[in-house]
Amino acid sequence: MSDWKDAAFGVRHDHIFLGDAHEQNERRTWAVIVLCGVMMVAEITGGSLFGSIALVADGLHMSTHAGAMLIAALAYTYARKHARDSRFVFGTGKLGDLAGFTSAIVLVMIALLIGYEAVSRFLAPVPIDFGQAIPIAVLGLVVNLVSVWLLSGNHHGHSHGHGHSHGDDHGHEDEHGHEDEVHRISDSAGEFALSVFEDGVPPVFRITPETAYSKVDADAVSITTVRPDGTRQIFRFADRDDYLESVDEIPEPHAFVAVVRLPNGEHQIEFEERNHDHKNAKYAANRDHNIRSAYVHVIADAAVSVLTIIGLLLARAFGWVWMDPLAGIVGALVIANWSWGLMRDTGGILLDMNLDKRMVENVRHVVEDNGDTVLDLHVWRVGPGHMSAIVSVATREARRNSRFYRAALKRFRGLSHVTVEVNSTPSGV
Repeated sequence: MSDWKDAAFGVRHDHIFLGDAHEQNERRTWAVIVLCGVMMVAEITGGSLFGSIALVADGLHMSTHAGAMLIAALAYTYARKHARDSRFVFGTGKLGDLAGFTSAIVLVMIALLIGYEAVSRFLAPVPIDFGQAIPIAVLGLVVNLVSVWLLSGNHHGHSHGHGHSHGDDHGHEDEHGHEDEVHRISDSAGEFALSVFEDGVPPVFRITPETAYSKVDADAVSITTVRPDGTRQIFRFADRDDYLESVDEIPEPHAFVAVVRLPNGEHQIEFEERNHDHKNAKYAANRDHNIRSAYVHVIADAAVSVLTIIGLLLARAFGWVWMDPLAGIVGALVIANWSWGLMRDTGGILLDMNLDKRMVENVRHVVEDNGDTVLDLHVWRVGPGHMSAIVSVATREARRNSRFYRAALKRFRGLSHVTVEVNSTPSGV
């Protein structure tokens, strides 16, 4: 017998999975489009009036820049206006990822065009009017820096690292801080690393063996926290194969002395609370790839402007005409690298890849620590800061229904939509 229930955590069940800063990012993107549009008209008009081909060319380049921004802006507007449209089974949260993937393709095309033009100039150098080219490059850099400022904020950057393990191999963007504070314990049972882990879940202790012979029984390990006011709490541990993890979560604040009891000794370690902000932590689950794509566009353009200015200055000072096309080739490679990272991340989300293996593992442990068995489990992202899960559970406890498991999984921040199938198993089986 099975019992199907589907519910979103909290009071809402509307399948609206837009990012927290959706409207703010939408306004920022439109502001950049207005800025680029004004500069485009000014450059093309000025170039036509004063006979500057370079100014007209830069104005046309600015038009492609504004067009790329338009993809992001329209995606924000459409996703917001159709957020309650029932035709979108899991809402419009992924529309930003689709826009980001499209922008990544546009970036690749721009990189190819820049590279082609640069190679052509290597083979057939053209005369450069430094008096026009350098001021225009500086003007382009100023516009890009203003655009970067307009897009800065809750966009989670253009970096390709992820603190939360959503499919990025770099893993250097987690700024929450606790997991960086690793305490080494030397015991006759071996070498261990103790940390407070809270990557997408409520904080727990983790004890990780650092040598092959350091494996210990979870039942023989405990931690007692002693807070400044004298309050004590005992934490028991469960075996997670590669490490031990406390069964209970650690309440805030994380300022206490931890008395670690291992089979062969007792160790005291002091933890100090660090400044952190859960809402703004740079987790990939919260990353808005649409604003990221817009940000990559302006950053890439700014990088090309800087390289162009350097190349032009060196070419004018030393006669190194080849520096200008070389700067173009370097810029094309930089843009291609950034566009690949954006394409990889957004493509994985669009294909519902299992990008957060750690959350899947933690969800499985929450269910199976209660003595049940997970028959099937799927976790995927449905929007910035929103994950969805389908869990099929086999249990011998007749009183455990879908509400029981939803309550158990409510501890996971960002798990916004959960479907639970409960299969009752005879106790003798």
